Amino acid sequence: MAQGLFSPAITVNDKVVTNYEINQRVLLLQLFRTPGNLPELAREQLIDDRLKAQELDRAGLRLSEEALETEMTAFAQRANLGLDQFIAQLASAGIAEATIRDFVGTGAAWREYIRSRYGARVEITEADIDRALGQSAGNGIQIQVLLSEIILPAPEERPEMAAQAAAIANDIAQMTSTAAFSAAAREYSALPTRENGGRLGWLPITNYPPQLRGLILSLDQNAVTAPLPIPNGIALFQMRGVREVTGPAPEFGAIEYAALYLPGGRTEAGLAAAARVRDAADTCDDLYGIAQDMPEEALERITLPPAEIPSDVAIELARLDPGEVSTTLTSADGQTLVFLMLCGRTPVLEGEVDRGAIRNQLRGQRLTGLADALIADLRASATIVTQ
Repeated sequence: MAQGLFSPAITVNDKVVTNYEINQRVLLLQLFRTPGNLPELAREQLIDDRLKAQELDRAGLRLSEEALETEMTAFAQRANLGLDQFIAQLASAGIAEATIRDFVGTGAAWREYIRSRYGARVEITEADIDRALGQSAGNGIQIQVLLSEIILPAPEERPEMAAQAAAIANDIAQMTSTAAFSAAAREYSALPTRENGGRLGWLPITNYPPQLRGLILSLDQNAVTAPLPIPNGIALFQMRGVREVTGPAPEFGAIEYAALYLPGGRTEAGLAAAARVRDAADTCDDLYGIAQDMPEEALERITLPPAEIPSDVAIELARLDPGEVSTTLTSADGQTLVFLMLCGRTPVLEGEVDRGAIRNQLRGQRLTGLADALIADLRASATIVTQ
């Protein structure tokens, strides 16, 4: 039995992949909730890992123990765990410490090799950044992102519920597949988008709060943000795609929105009241007539720089066009429904933008393309034998 487990399953040039390694990788993929044919995916990933290791050997590149420890700690922190806790959690799932060390170490060493091999060839100019931001003359180029979203209720006044939400969020943050994230959205998310698995359409990156843009643009394909605390909740986003499209991408200097506070929260009566307001109001100006017989504090119309908007409100506004509405948020311990309408976004002609984040995203995209091409070349010239 043991002999069969550790016998060769695949030979990549002169390097062996054992059945044990395939089984371990399958367990790891299961923990990451990866969809698809996991045994086949595990075999393909391990073939690539052997090719990477051979190329790293040829280049004389080794990840030091100190560097590996740093990478392992960072990987564990994505799950809000210490390294020892993380390794113990893996062990409870049947995954050996050597398995995760190989997985993390190979990935980290490969990324460093790609940077050292191709870094000098990947030059991101100011013009590249201008085009990406849509600030160049003529037809601009804007960056759009395709995200999925989850917001977990985590009311401060209910510590047990907040702790449970934090545990769920930590699990979601480790997901590496869109199918798993969509299933979690349908089960846990408080947003209306849960009905379609949390999937948003393409949106300009400038719709999102400035403090989130760099984080979003740094995500790899299918990667999930770390849990993002917001008032009475936890937000998570998954990257499904990034694209550049022709069109202006203004940086917004101010965002104007209105909040009408309706009694009843998300009860049937509260939601019915929100539906009536939605039918009667096409613009923020219409809300004044609707609120005329309500207490003065029932309607707020606010204009703020994007960075100063509360995070829960900013996330809701990101997906709205002027005149569109969100009824996801509540206040007063859930007793009041927040009817949130975007009035408008005011662009600035010039202003500070996170050019460094854009530079890193463009650089990462180009390095990923070069790395994929190198792996394809290594596969084409390799002798791969399946036992």
